[in-house]
Amino acid sequence: MKQAAGRRRNGQGDTPGIAPMAADLAVGQRLRGLRQERGLSLKAVAALTGLSIGYLSQVERGLSSPSLRVLTQVADLFGVGLGALFGAPEHASADGIVTRAGERAALTLWRAGITKQLLTQGDGSLSLFLMQLAPEAGTGDEPLVHDGEEAGLVMEGALVLTVEGTTAELGPGDSFRFASRRPHRYRNPSPDRTAVVLWVNAVPRT
Repeated sequence: MKQAAGRRRNGQGDTPGIAPMAADLAVGQRLRGLRQERGLSLKAVAALTGLSIGYLSQVERGLSSPSLRVLTQVADLFGVGLGALFGAPEHASADGIVTRAGERAALTLWRAGITKQLLTQGDGSLSLFLMQLAPEAGTGDEPLVHDGEEAGLVMEGALVLTVEGTTAELGPGDSFRFASRRPHRYRNPSPDRTAVVLWVNAVPRT
């Protein structure tokens, strides 16, 4: 209910506009590419994730907006981090070492009210994100569980983080670290202020 209220405040109902539809289509195309690179059918991915073939097909075609839980679940199956789902920046540096402020690729989960900017390039095991959570936005009640490790620093606003049933509210300057296999979820508790978090994800190389 909180997420639905947040969408109404932002002028976004359940029917996506042009920008959200484009974001969903871009993510769907990247998921399809990763699946095809691994020689997997939709039926195989459905069997391995417990998601329906119809739903996966809709996600790949940009007709359904996947949750962060679904994205991490599928990325985990493909052996990649969330960074692999970001679009390539238009003017990336040739060596991939430095990412300029205007070169950041972004992933927008508009239904969840979460936007992630990718601050690193390449497909390595370490990804650095600048994440913004709209007021009362979050990952939902169902916890995330996936491979890897994560850490972060709250830069603005507040973050409520729950890891294996233990909940803590963090403010600017507070940091965290945990193994991603521990069930976790997070949200912005503020009804009127965006939270900004510097977030690190490390995934094992396959």
